Amino acid sequence: MSEPTARASIQIDAPRSIVWEALTDPNLIPQYYLGATVTTDWKVGSPISFVGEWDGRRYEDKGKILSMSHEQELRYTHWSPLSGTPDSPENYHVVRISLSSAKGTTEVTLEQSNLMGGPTDEDRARRDDYEKNWTTLLEGLKATAEGLVR
Repeated sequence: MSEPTARASIQIDAPRSIVWEALTDPNLIPQYYLGATVTTDWKVGSPISFVGEWDGRRYEDKGKILSMSHEQELRYTHWSPLSGTPDSPENYHVVRISLSSAKGTTEVTLEQSNLMGGPTDEDRARRDDYEKNWTTLLEGLKATAEGLVR
C-alpha cells in the first residue's frame, strides 16, 4: 500500500521565472494563499510560517524548508493548529511544488504527503479536501503569475 498523497497540478501561461517569482515573493503570496503572510528566508533548513485567517479563525501554520532548487522545486514541511493534531514531527505534512516547462507554459505540480491515513473513506475524503484546497490555491497562483506577464 502506498502512502496517501494529495496531488494537484495546473498549466500556467507564464515562464517558470515568473511562476517562481509568484511562488516565492512574500508580496505576491497573499494574493493566492488565503491572504496569508508568509515569512521565511527561503534557505534549506530555515523555518517557514503562514499567518492569516481562514473561515473566520486566525491561524499560524509553520514548517521548515526541506529543499529548494531555483525555478524547479520547493519542498517544505507544514503543520497547522487548525488540524487539531499536536505540534509534533509525525504530524507535519510534506509539501512539494515542482515546476516544469511545457510548450511555452509552466506546469506546476503540488504533492502533499505524510497524510497519516490509509484506504478508509474518511482518509479518502480528507485527501480529496486537501486536493480541492490545493487546486484552488494553484488557480490563484495561475491568475497571479499570468497577471505579471500582462
